[in-house]
Amino acid sequence: MILTIDKLIYGGNGLARLPADEKGPGKAVFLPLVLEGEQVEAGITEQKAGFARARAKKIVEASPHRVAPGCAYFGECGGCHYQHADYQHQLQIKSAILRETMRRVAKIELDQEIRVHASPPWNYRNRTRLRLRTRPFVLGYNRLRWSELLAVEQCPISSPLINRAIAALWEMGRAGKTSADVSEIELFANADDTRLLIELTVHEVGWRHGRKSDLPQFVAALRSALPEITGVALFHAIGQGALEREDIPAELQQVFGADSLQYSTTAANYQVSAGSFFQTNRFLVDKLVELATGGRSGDYALDLYAGTGLFSLMLSQTFREVSAVETAPFSFHDLKQNCPSNVAGYRVSVEEFLTKLPDGVKADLVVVDPPRAGLGEKVASLLPATGTPCITYVSCDPATLARDLTLLVKSGYRIDEVHLVDLFPQTFHIESVLQLAR
Repeated sequence: MILTIDKLIYGGNGLARLPADEKGPGKAVFLPLVLEGEQVEAGITEQKAGFARARAKKIVEASPHRVAPGCAYFGECGGCHYQHADYQHQLQIKSAILRETMRRVAKIELDQEIRVHASPPWNYRNRTRLRLRTRPFVLGYNRLRWSELLAVEQCPISSPLINRAIAALWEMGRAGKTSADVSEIELFANADDTRLLIELTVHEVGWRHGRKSDLPQFVAALRSALPEITGVALFHAIGQGALEREDIPAELQQVFGADSLQYSTTAANYQVSAGSFFQTNRFLVDKLVELATGGRSGDYALDLYAGTGLFSLMLSQTFREVSAVETAPFSFHDLKQNCPSNVAGYRVSVEEFLTKLPDGVKADLVVVDPPRAGLGEKVASLLPATGTPCITYVSCDPATLARDLTLLVKSGYRIDEVHLVDLFPQTFHIESVLQLAR
């Protein structure tokens, strides 16, 4: 059938509609790898009661913004969603989705301009996670909409050093020099792309069970092939996607090397350990920090979901006292290392911290940078009790952002500024920074 794409929606799909019939208006159809206004010849792949999924078999009438993808794996690999659109149009797509999500979910009409901060569209990632299989050797990502492993030998959105590491791993794999214990590998490069920290997710570690392990030989060979590697850390899965750090025996610590690296931005240096969260766009870290903290000063600031202290460290220079809240153990360890004495770190949930905040304490600024799940109803309802006149909300999911804003606006906050910081070119992911005031 021929379908016309009405618009793109969050998640990377285009939205079209089946023809109306006697039962009512046409059912919504979701298609990947299309653009607004295009006419496509499509085949239905899945039928549900309220919607259908389809794939475009042929582009009948292409968008003027359609371009040739910059990666040979695009369309099969699940990592990117917008390589078929020119970069300026990608920014327009994301701005439109952010604005519509505010309108649809929060019933908020953004009257102000969405200020867009673009990234170089390629080689921007400082962190890349790949799956690994040894027999036969395959290194790569999940296929688009499938958990099946797709072999990938280069990744143009990852940094040059990470791509050199991918090439080295393929060379070792073809030579049979990898370890069957390894299921995933994460590569993390520093700001100037000169040093690399590696995290290996392993099925098990032989030395814990009294058997010989080939992991030390694999790590030694990898570090020899790529001298930029500062160290290799081990993790194993403990269920529901959670990972636990493996201790390296003392006699092997020299083989495995350091468990952290220094990440230097224009304004500061950060220790980032294996297992810690840090922003993945190596070109826009400074801009993100500037938008979240720049021009702010006062007596007391809160940094909630503080991570390794990316914002806390800068807030410490313009506020007399900062409270930084982070639950993840490795990130909290780095937070304590990175921040000066006027930053007090709290390893508790944000909800618990806000619930126990003494009456009468007033924050001049609150910065929140929650995970994709957002603040949630409880935290969003507790924030106004801090007495803060200003909230900076750093969001990586427009739907949960809109849900939280519904509560904050009802509490008396207004939206002063909206920024779209494109940390993830070629993908559907939307990072935004909103300045709220009352």
